[in-house]
Amino acid sequence: MSSERDSETTFDEDSQPNDEVVPYSDDDTEDELDSQQPAVEPEQNQINRSTKESQEPLKKDCSWQVKANDRHFHEQPQFKRKIFLCFKKSKYAGNAIKTYKYNLVTFLPLNLFEQFKRAANTYFLVLLILQAIPQISTLSWYTTLVPLLLVLGITAVKDLVDDIVRHRMDNEVNNRACEVIREGRFKSMKWKDIKVGDIIRLKKNTFVPADILLLSSSEPNSLCYVETAELDGETNLKFKMALEVTDRYLQEENAMADFNGLIECEEPNNRLDKFTGTLFWRNRSYALDADKILLRGCKIRNTDFCHGVVIFAGADTKIMKNSGKTKFKRTKIDSLMNYMVYTIFVVLILLSAGLAIGHTYWEQQIGNSSWYLYDAQDYSPPYRGFLNFWGYIIVLNTMVPISLYVSVEVIRLGQSYFINWDLQMYYPEKDTAAKARTTTLNEQLGQIHYIFSDKTGTLTQNVMTFKKCCINGQRYGKSHCSTKGKVCCWQ
Repeated sequence: MSSERDSETTFDEDSQPNDEVVPYSDDDTEDELDSQQPAVEPEQNQINRSTKESQEPLKKDCSWQVKANDRHFHEQPQFKRKIFLCFKKSKYAGNAIKTYKYNLVTFLPLNLFEQFKRAANTYFLVLLILQAIPQISTLSWYTTLVPLLLVLGITAVKDLVDDIVRHRMDNEVNNRACEVIREGRFKSMKWKDIKVGDIIRLKKNTFVPADILLLSSSEPNSLCYVETAELDGETNLKFKMALEVTDRYLQEENAMADFNGLIECEEPNNRLDKFTGTLFWRNRSYALDADKILLRGCKIRNTDFCHGVVIFAGADTKIMKNSGKTKFKRTKIDSLMNYMVYTIFVVLILLSAGLAIGHTYWEQQIGNSSWYLYDAQDYSPPYRGFLNFWGYIIVLNTMVPISLYVSVEVIRLGQSYFINWDLQMYYPEKDTAAKARTTTLNEQLGQIHYIFSDKTGTLTQNVMTFKKCCINGQRYGKSHCSTKGKVCCWQ
């Protein structure tokens, strides 16, 4: 209170208080009070201005609009974005996902581009180009082409097999079944056919196919329990709660089919714990937050069924926004091999340069004066040394271990099969075996540098086994008693 009073009233050091002047009375008007308190007005205006400024970005961010039970709403021109020149596409993504890297058209160029990031492959490509020049070629071009094609082919086949596995996994997820309101009733549809604005029904122990706004559920007050292990690794259940108005009016199938609410919310982003939006329905608005949103990847638990409207689908969902684009990953062995190859390059260039300098000196001292070494080419000794520099690089190409890459790829392929066959990594309770989904990161398995943990349950299994207990003097649990010593061991 004293700080507020000090901030509102200021005195000069030389001023004297005047008891005859009353600060204000009840009869003063608001204008008179404002004129008597000039220090309060700027502060209040600043607070109001900061409040308006904080609200303006929120309104700008809530530019994502979803109309329930209306697929054509998102085909309007204002919801389209330019993808190339005059071609436009809806900014609302479909619910089909893809984690694969290649298709029939992009496999060859993309795979070659990734393989030529390896220093040895690039070196042999440059070597092949040099061998096509007659003036500096010392070996036939096919002596380099054949091993290069062999290395590229083996690696391409391995990458193709890995990508086929990704295609199968994507098809398995995209073809999962879900109940969607179509033509006034719930019908079974595939995940990939779900669109933004569809109302879906989810049952117990099923995964959420998209980011949806919870409308109602079978539990009281439309509570819905979900497991978010796919998102954050937590196995403990979290609960979500629908709006009171949707819980009251959206329980029957007919009411779901007639629901025409409009949702304005933030653009798709990767923030799992935040959501801002508003539901407009029946001439009223209702605030939405993250507690009313079911994210893709969650699993419905302890709830017989629930209903929701799709807000973000496919690549726009928060889990897909966090996954990012599929990119070519490199291990420490790949980096080490590249470093070794770069070092060999430097040694090779220095060695070839030394030999070229020696050849130039020899040409100046002996080559020009020896008639039997004349090759009908009137080249100067420095130019001959320059040509021989590239010739020595071709001759000494065996210094670069291109076969090392093939050996490493074969070893990784064999390790992936050993991982799949490992009985010590088999989990009999759920009949689940280890599965190597890629053969390029095997050596990184189990390589942990830092562990950040808030509790031991994050590192261990949260499984509690009953041993024994004593309640009101009564012991519970198995026991092994010795009658001679009258000693009981409780288990």
